[in-house]
Amino acid sequence: MKVGIPKEIKNNENRVGMTPAGVSELVRHGHEVSVQHTAGEGSGFADEEYVKAGARILPSIEAVYGECDMIVKVKEPIEPEYSLVRPGQLLFTYFHFACEKELTEAMLKSGAVCLAYETVQLPNGTLPLLQPMSEVAGRMATLNGAYYLQKTKGGKGKLISGVPGVSPARVLVLGGGVVGEAAALMAAGLGADVTIADISLPRLRQLDIETPANVHTLYSSEHNIRKQLPTVDIVVGSVLVPGDKTPHLITKEMLKLMEPGTVLVDVAIDQGGCFETSRPTTHSDPVYIEDGIVHYCVANIPGAVPNTSTMALTNATLRYAVALADKGWQQACKDDASLAKGLNIVEGKVTFKAVADVFGLPYEPLG
Repeated sequence: MKVGIPKEIKNNENRVGMTPAGVSELVRHGHEVSVQHTAGEGSGFADEEYVKAGARILPSIEAVYGECDMIVKVKEPIEPEYSLVRPGQLLFTYFHFACEKELTEAMLKSGAVCLAYETVQLPNGTLPLLQPMSEVAGRMATLNGAYYLQKTKGGKGKLISGVPGVSPARVLVLGGGVVGEAAALMAAGLGADVTIADISLPRLRQLDIETPANVHTLYSSEHNIRKQLPTVDIVVGSVLVPGDKTPHLITKEMLKLMEPGTVLVDVAIDQGGCFETSRPTTHSDPVYIEDGIVHYCVANIPGAVPNTSTMALTNATLRYAVALADKGWQQACKDDASLAKGLNIVEGKVTFKAVADVFGLPYEPLG
């Protein structure tokens, strides 16, 4: 199969769909891999490394889309790419369709096969292709929250760790999944007083056992969240409903409960965000202040550490990419029910129910 790796063109997105090591494995399986010129540069991988791994270097994004059967990316195609996607072409990337109607309509119109990293799901419920970026995003959420807590950045002027004789910052993490646990552990490691909230009692019990003594668990309800808000310094929103829009756990009205300079970090912004006042931001313009509250809502947080992120992502996606290239998407998905759950749009049909429900579109499950 002809596999293409284009350069990401989303704002400040420096990750790339595959490392040279991943390319080498595809080539070893007999596939032809084409990489766009300088696609890996932002992640620290030069064209020469891809050539040594057996790839061809193509001069433009148009050439990659035009020649290849499967496109392996990091982020969803954006408007300049829509016209490049061809009928029957397989796109293997993060899509987050449920909060992007324009993207959904464009991919339906394209006739492509859209296999989304974020909805590939193992029998135990884990999301293997979302997990590595969730681990990065959770850690980065805490670091960014601590950074914007500085007075010069709009925050309260608190050091997350405190110092001897001065209390540390209080961090509230909404959601006890992979992102939430990573954020809580990073915050705890920095010395913060951390509370992590979730609606799953078994998960809370597990977190209570596994996390340090400065991490406390809380059942997530509107009442309990409201009680926390007057004294928290950083709130990390990390709620996930696979493939669906995220519920708003903090409303605009609830901002009044917080002290000015409190920092909200919405890691769920890719799926619509878990704060009512959230709107997507970029690495070049990451924050805004509403009602005195700092909002950090960057939609591709791991893009700030692309070397780490690209290697972690390839480690997770490679086995699936190889299976898709070896067998074709139909047979690969037939052989692996977990991979089949990644199919969101297939040749003009919505095949993932949550996406169909959000936009009122016909849902057509694969046979």
